[in-house]
Amino acid sequence: MPNPPQYALQAPTTTGPAWADWLQLCTGAALLLFMWAHMLLVASVLLGPATMNALAGLLEATGLVQLGGPCIGLLFLVHCVLTARRIPFRQLEQRAIWEHARLLKHRDTWLWLAQVASALVVLVLGVAHMWTVLADLPITAAKSAARVQRWPWTLLYLVLLPMVELHVAIGFYRLGVKWGFISSRRRPLGVKAEKLLLVVCLAIGLLTLLRFLTLSVE
Repeated sequence: MPNPPQYALQAPTTTGPAWADWLQLCTGAALLLFMWAHMLLVASVLLGPATMNALAGLLEATGLVQLGGPCIGLLFLVHCVLTARRIPFRQLEQRAIWEHARLLKHRDTWLWLAQVASALVVLVLGVAHMWTVLADLPITAAKSAARVQRWPWTLLYLVLLPMVELHVAIGFYRLGVKWGFISSRRRPLGVKAEKLLLVVCLAIGLLTLLRFLTLSVE
């Protein structure tokens, strides 16, 4: 008589969340590097509008702006979707995380909450910024200054800047912790590096905004 059919039993996979976490870390690291490069490009206006125009022109001549802009937007979207998996959107979840944070009194827990709050602000204001810049190429110092000087864009950038720098600084620290670069023994040094990074980037950003606010756009 024929043998009974054989059915292969497969163990349920548990690698999905791990891959999602790994991809979240990679997209976060890539966006972190992009934000530092973006900060240096925009801050070049401190050396003069001609310097910023030359750098922006070089990026556009090589196609990095036209190709890189949509790629960064897609990377930003993927990172937001992956991060949203762990954000407590329901009221009961939000109440629980706040109670746990108060009970634990752990700095890294509060840092995570601050990163989530800053991420929500960056998501809304960052999309508005990227859409406006990419829809009005080429990038020039005069265009950037005119936008910063126009209400309500002035307020938008005054809010967006500290939220981005806070998110980047915390992200830098948490990436180091998750990937093992910042061990328990090096945790105090990592905290100092995080604070220094926040202060330096925030100072550069504020000086850049001030330069745009005082730059003649005629």
